[in-house]
Amino acid sequence: MWGNAIRRQGWAVVLAASAAWGGIACTEKEAASPTGSGTAVAAASAGGGEALTPAVRKEAEEVFNSRCSVCHGPRGAGDGPASKGLTPPPRNFQDTDWQGEVSDEHIEKIIAYGGGAVGRSPAMPPNPDLADKPVVRGLREHIRGLAAK
Repeated sequence: MWGNAIRRQGWAVVLAASAAWGGIACTEKEAASPTGSGTAVAAASAGGGEALTPAVRKEAEEVFNSRCSVCHGPRGAGDGPASKGLTPPPRNFQDTDWQGEVSDEHIEKIIAYGGGAVGRSPAMPPNPDLADKPVVRGLREHIRGLAAK
């Protein structure tokens, strides 16, 4: 549902969704809870050692292009069309220092539950529709691949 709205409405929906969903993000403790809302992240990470299929990688690229690039930019530099005026600015996934400091689990949590769930900006909206799907791992892999060489 959320992805279809973005495809139809463009980046304005991302900003509206960010504002609307910012208040429902769970805390990092709740996201990590084995009995709380964090179970979806656990499901998304299930089989973490399994290789991603080409179909999952393709879906991750499509999701990144339709949802993430609006703020993070098509190459993940934090320069998407909706990034103007956002404080803090969207994360630059090309930053190798950040890539070295952040865990895979953190990236997956922020994708599924949004910035507020990990103590970051609530302007990063959650994607609860993806939380229990392999595409979260695919998105994490895609984000890791954006690091500057």
